[in-house]
This record gives sequence, C-alpha cells and structure tokens, in this order.
Amino acid sequence: MVPDTVRGTSVLRSAQFLRLWTATTASGIATWALPFVLGLAVLSRSLTAVELGVLLAARTAGFLAAVPISGVLADRYARRRVVLWSGLISAAAAPVLAASVGESLVLSAFAVAVMGAGQGACRPAFQALTAEVVEGDQRQQANAAMTLSVRVTTLVAPGLTALLALVVNTQVLLLGIGALWLVAALVPPAGTGQVSRSGTGFAAEFLDGVREARRHPWFLAGLGALTAVIATGYSATGVVLPLVSRDRYGTEAVLAGALTAYTLGALAGALLISRWRPRAAGWTALAGLALYGFAPLSLLLPVHPFVVLAAYAVAGLGIELFNVPWFTATQREVDPGKLARVSSLDFLLSYGLAPVGLALIAPAISAFGATAVLVACTAICFAAPALAALTPSSRDFGPRR
Repeated sequence: MVPDTVRGTSVLRSAQFLRLWTATTASGIATWALPFVLGLAVLSRSLTAVELGVLLAARTAGFLAAVPISGVLADRYARRRVVLWSGLISAAAAPVLAASVGESLVLSAFAVAVMGAGQGACRPAFQALTAEVVEGDQRQQANAAMTLSVRVTTLVAPGLTALLALVVNTQVLLLGIGALWLVAALVPPAGTGQVSRSGTGFAAEFLDGVREARRHPWFLAGLGALTAVIATGYSATGVVLPLVSRDRYGTEAVLAGALTAYTLGALAGALLISRWRPRAAGWTALAGLALYGFAPLSLLLPVHPFVVLAAYAVAGLGIELFNVPWFTATQREVDPGKLARVSSLDFLLSYGLAPVGLALIAPAISAFGATAVLVACTAICFAAPALAALTPSSRDFGPRR
C-alpha cells in the first residue's frame, strides 16, 4: 500500500506522487532544454552547425547505450537509487559542458554523451518507480499528469529560454540544466524498493526482460506500431514540414503553427485521457496512434494552411490517447520485477529508431520524391496501428476481464 495515496481520491493529493511528478518534470525540462540551448550556442557563434550535429549525435549515442543497462539495474536494485545516480551523473556533466562548449569539441561531446546516458538511465527507472508510488486505479491519471507537464514545457519553455538568453550566456543556461538534473536526482520518493535479483549476468537478465515482453502479445504489437509511426510520421514532421512550409506556403509561420498545434492537441489529449476510461482501451489507444497519419497526409495535399494546423492538432491529440493508456497498461500487466527492463525495450526501439528514420528520409526524398515518401509515411501511420489491433489481447492491452 502506498502511504500517501487514498483510493478514489485525486493522485495530486499524494505527497509521494507530487515528489515523483516534480522530479520527472525537472528531468523532462532538462532533456528538452539541452538541444535548444546548444542551438542558441550556434546562433551566438559559440558552435558551428557541424559541431551541433556532432554533439546531438553524441547525446543520442549516450541515451541508447544507457537505456538497456539501466533497465537491468533498475530491476536489480532500488529504482530510487538508479534515478539518484542517473541524475547526479547528468548534473556533474553540466559544468563540464559549460566550460568546454566552444573550446573543446571532444570534451563537449563526452559531457553531452554522459548527459544523454543520464537521461536514458532514468527513463525506465521512472516508469517502474511510478508503479511503486501510485495505486493501480490512479496510474492513468498519474501518467496523464506527467505528460501534461512535458507538453506545457514544450509550449512555454522556448520563449522563456530565449528571453533568458538575452540576459545570461549559454554557460549559465547549461548550469541551469545541471540544477534541474539535481532536482530530478534528489526529489523523488523512495518507493517500495521491490527488486528482482536473479544472480545471473547482465545479458541473461536483459534477455529475461525480452522474454517477459514476448509474454504479452499486445505489447509486441503496440510497440511495433509505435516504432513504425515514430520512424515515419515523426520523420516527415522533422524533414518535410519545414520544406512544405517554405516552398508551398512561402513562410515559416506554418512550421511554427503546426508544431504549436501539435502541442496544444497533445495537451487536450492528456486532459481527456486523464478522466476518460474507454471500454476497449487498447483499440482506442491504437486508433489515437493512427491519427498521426493525418500529419503527413496534410503535407501531401495542397490544402489551406489551417488544414495543416488542424491535422497536427489531431495528431497531437491522438499521440496522448495512445501514450497514457500504453504506459498504464505496461505498469499494470508486466511483472513488477521486470518492469524496468520491459520499459527499456520500449524506449530503445521506439525512440532509438527515430534517428534512423530521420537519417533515411532525406535520401529517400532525393531518390523517390517527396510525394512518394509522404504517401508511404501516411500509409504506414494508418496501417501499423490497424495491424496491431488484430492481435486479440490488444483490445484491452491485456487479458480480457
């Protein structure tokens, strides 16, 4: 029993959850802020565009390397301890990056890779810690509250950071990111401390998590659909949307408006799913994921700019209708002693393959044309969730009750 959570009341009344929410929000802001602040360093000529690319690649490499390792560690030791050390490592790397950015690319890349590793290490641990801190019937509301903080940050933080950049330099902003990681490390509650120590090696424990994931057909089907949508739909957003905004509409306002509409739609989706309990939760979530297909579809057709904005708002709404039930079901159905490893597999595939999609879509446009690529992205975004829904256990993201 979680001491500060009372069944039937709002999860926001739990001191344990508020500490967890504060920590995850701090880590989310720090994660978002790093590439944005480094981009500001390019504008101030502290970095070149090539150096920025190297640093972002190093960050991604650190993230991908740490995710599977942390999944095993967070199931082997107390999740709170994994979050603590992940946050402290990222916080320690911040002053190193602040001192080396614009001076030593090698040292900067090392510091950024360490911060990426800290980000990757805390994600599975936070997922598992949520299951320890929050009662089962309140986890959907808790996951919605966490994603709301991420979306509000995405909406508000760029303007605030740009304003801060007028009065402080890049080094101070990077130190601020380090302070956020300290909050993420020190604030979370202890949780129940449930761990699973099999006594086997790292590889064997990770494969044990893979076997646990395979025990849930709905998880494999949903993860496949999510990975396909992120690798194609997100890539269309990242590469084709700026080109369409410039070449078809002659303004960057469509790009900015579409990204803002996406965030507002995601906020609406998180608010909706925090209260809504659909009967076929899995099918509803997969239908929400399929809504992302309207984003590349709107770029394919010569429509009014407001249609593009509406399509991205619908895509944002749908992605949260998927994310919140997906996280909640994983926390509910997966063996608690293997939850971090299964969550690490989720992040490793869905987010890990996103850079691959971004890397391939530009050459694909050069080889086949933007129209063919957008048709393919649209078809995959609609078809992948529909195919996942054919898995019997996907109806409720778990055995029928």
